[in-house]
Amino acid sequence: MKRAPASPDLMVALMLLLAVAMMVMPIPVVVVDALIGFNMGLAILLMMVALYVSTPLDFSSLPGVILISTVFRLALTVATTRLILAEGEAGSIIHTFGDFVISGNIVVGFVIFLVVTMVQFMVLAKGAERVAEVAARFTLDALPGKQMAVDAELRNGHIDANESRRRRAELEKESQLYGAMDGAMKFVKGDSIAGLVVICINMLGGISIGLLSKGMSFGEVLHHYTLLTIGDALISQIPALLLSITAATIVTRVTGTARINLGTEMVSQLTASTRALRLAAGVLVVMGFVPGFPLPVFLMLAAVFAAVSIVKADVLGAGTADAKGGTAAEPK
Repeated sequence: MKRAPASPDLMVALMLLLAVAMMVMPIPVVVVDALIGFNMGLAILLMMVALYVSTPLDFSSLPGVILISTVFRLALTVATTRLILAEGEAGSIIHTFGDFVISGNIVVGFVIFLVVTMVQFMVLAKGAERVAEVAARFTLDALPGKQMAVDAELRNGHIDANESRRRRAELEKESQLYGAMDGAMKFVKGDSIAGLVVICINMLGGISIGLLSKGMSFGEVLHHYTLLTIGDALISQIPALLLSITAATIVTRVTGTARINLGTEMVSQLTASTRALRLAAGVLVVMGFVPGFPLPVFLMLAAVFAAVSIVKADVLGAGTADAKGGTAAEPK
């Protein structure tokens, strides 16, 4: 008998069922560590995919991915909260991460968590939500005009019926993507707010349980549960931050005729003007002589900018020479 191939839709369904199970059932510490690693790896994968897609339509499943990953991350937060309050531990990843971030100072851990949360909530999530809202509105407003333009090209014989259907489907898919992203960004904002609430619950609940049920001193309770709480909060907020970066990268893409990824497009445009590179190198040299500034650092950066401008000028010069040579070689 042939084995049935693994179905992608079955994997998504199992992931959602696992998320629901984590909310109501206790999960072993080893399984929680594995799920935390999976959550982090998924967030990194999503960000890499967003950086390397040619157009936002190549990642049209992102709104659904945001929903599923947010539900999974919140369920994982519920599971770790249960472990922290019931057993006083949450796995080696959370403990190690919290110990590394706190570094013996509770205030430092709280400040780092607040900074990460504020960056995600106030800057990335809020900005991406606004961009998605405006993009959805303008895309929907421009949709009838674009569809009429496609119909006009079809009537004039510039494109055939298959190309017309493809373009109309692409326009509809684009409008649906930005409309869905407008709503999906609400999940990202709500996730960051939930992170702030969870850290308060873990701190207050952990201190109360440690003092009343486990007979620990106040200093021991404060250090132990603060370490676990901050580790849990950061290990949840960092994937959420990466997801916000992913969403912001997709909704802020300006697509053109050339189908290239974001990195190639940015580097080509930043290095397009040799004059701008040389001016930036000159400003860096001047800044290096400001009293107290590290001169070697600024000189090294200026040298990099100048070297890039020289290489770019040589490439442009070679391209111009080839173009002139090709023109001269044409038959009269």
